[in-house]
Amino acid sequence: MGSSDYESPHRVAIPPSKPFLTSFASTVKETLFPEDPFRQFHGQPASRKLVLGLQYFIPILEWAPRYTFHFFKADLVAGITIASLAVPQGISYANLASLPPIIGLYSSFVPPLIYAMLGSSRDLAVGTVAVASLLISSMLGKEVSPVEHPKEYVQLALTATFFAGVFQASLGFLRLGFIVDFLSHATIVGFMAGAATVVCLQQLKGILGLAHFTHETDVVSVLGSVFEQVHQWRWESGLLGCCFLFFLLLTRYYSKRRPAFFWINAMAPLTSIIMGSVIVYLIHGERHGIEVIGHLKKGLNPPTLTELSFGSPHLTTTIKTGIVTGIIALAEGVAVGRSFAMVKNYHIDGNKEMIAFGMMNIAGSCTSCYLTSGAFSRSAVNFNAGCKSAVSNIVMAIAVMITLLFLTPLFYYTPLVVLASIITAAMLGLIDYEAAFHLWKLDKFDFLVCISSYAGVVFASIEVGLVTAVTLSLLRLLISIARPKTLALGNIPNSTIYRSIDQYPNAAKIPGVLILQIDAPIYFANANYLRERISRWICEEVEDRLKTTLQYVILDMSGVSGMDTSGITMLQEIKKNVDHMDLKLVLANPRSEVIKKLDSSKFVESLGQEWIYLTVDEAVAACNFMLHTCKLDPLDCHV
Repeated sequence: MGSSDYESPHRVAIPPSKPFLTSFASTVKETLFPEDPFRQFHGQPASRKLVLGLQYFIPILEWAPRYTFHFFKADLVAGITIASLAVPQGISYANLASLPPIIGLYSSFVPPLIYAMLGSSRDLAVGTVAVASLLISSMLGKEVSPVEHPKEYVQLALTATFFAGVFQASLGFLRLGFIVDFLSHATIVGFMAGAATVVCLQQLKGILGLAHFTHETDVVSVLGSVFEQVHQWRWESGLLGCCFLFFLLLTRYYSKRRPAFFWINAMAPLTSIIMGSVIVYLIHGERHGIEVIGHLKKGLNPPTLTELSFGSPHLTTTIKTGIVTGIIALAEGVAVGRSFAMVKNYHIDGNKEMIAFGMMNIAGSCTSCYLTSGAFSRSAVNFNAGCKSAVSNIVMAIAVMITLLFLTPLFYYTPLVVLASIITAAMLGLIDYEAAFHLWKLDKFDFLVCISSYAGVVFASIEVGLVTAVTLSLLRLLISIARPKTLALGNIPNSTIYRSIDQYPNAAKIPGVLILQIDAPIYFANANYLRERISRWICEEVEDRLKTTLQYVILDMSGVSGMDTSGITMLQEIKKNVDHMDLKLVLANPRSEVIKKLDSSKFVESLGQEWIYLTVDEAVAACNFMLHTCKLDPLDCHV
């Protein structure tokens, strides 16, 4: 309705206003419950709602009735296979966390049972993870020495695990899982690679048989500590470590080349421990400077609820350690679970996973376990072994229980150098250089985030690397919000479609009309920038068009999903500037929330309902009609 003679085929509707509470409740529901978990309760009797509620929070109640013996046979094989990996990794990662090796075994017993009941992933194998172990060692080791005060250090580690569990469960119950999404893919790739590099360098202590080593994690301090003790290197330990590292890498390479033989790689760590123990026993390795684990206490996890030190003077650091490790463990576990769920074409609930992780770490902290999550290497073995459900975690836990009850004396002669080789081999697989190259090809800024995260971890500390990467990611997010794209549109020949002139060079400009598309919500953070950018577009267009006078400015609002009062003020200022230049502002396709606010603010009345159109094509048609009318009869032109 550009004039009394032009009729628009469609009118932009202004939806009726909703009561504030209704609108607020709808927004909260969409933010916290996007998958609408309550829909299954509609129209159900009270008893059925109770059953559905229990199945929602305890997923094993939902799938257990459908479980078959065929599934159990597959889960039994998978569970035994990952148990053969869980035992050596549990001992190794506990050593990495500067904790007694037996705690690593404890951590592969209780947490998998809890996850099997509460988790939603069929493929995730739960246990200790290297990065979280390193974080615990580096953050708590600065406060309390695990060598001089081992009991206090263990108490702090268990307390940090408790706080990690509380934090994880809180995110799940409060439906705040999206917070973890602030750890972008590029951040995780760089962080994991950096942490893996640091872990590998830390293992030089075990491989070279060094008795004293730095507590710092940066590469300069670690290499300095290594080369300052050249005279203390033990060639026997180094030779044994290199041989087992070569064996572990060879089995991984063979299993990758021949996927049917995945079990070779899965059994390699346990095989290494058995072979290493036999070799050390036969050659009396302790006499040659090869350290061994020593005595491991038999029996199941002792309760440690009373060991949680909430009154410790180091409580602040403990809480900080719990939150940082909790976030990293969540990001890794949920990412691993989703990757395997995607392959098998089923869905896992991120918030349920957070509750499951949280509850298993809370329960673990009370039963002599430190932080656990879903490890990629163990989950990959579980997946390749043909697991069908979380029962494989139960089978693994039973196998670990048998180990704790009867087999721990067999680990007496296990050499620490073999554990260092197992950790090194596992960590080398986390350095995903192919992903870094892929980031370089696709997005240079993501590559910068990745490299910054890696460099921060390797050359400063794990916390610095993580903070640096998250800061850069948030900076990019803020830049994209504060500096949204504005595009000049043109008409694709022989169509009613309008697209970016930069993307489609054959798109034709409309004489006398400037069409601009705003590609983001308009809020206080970007309103001033958009006002200046749109004004610059108009001024440049006026200067460029020497032959044809610019008459109309069309703003395509289809990409504007929301607007605050600063955005409305910006549009009012744009309209004043356009009016001052004897031009006419036209809006196309404003979204529901936007048109409601424009109507409430009287902007629609100020602009005129006849200058708001459903599509860009209709707006252009109206402008062309007015331009043609003005050309034929200037007296009838009412711009």
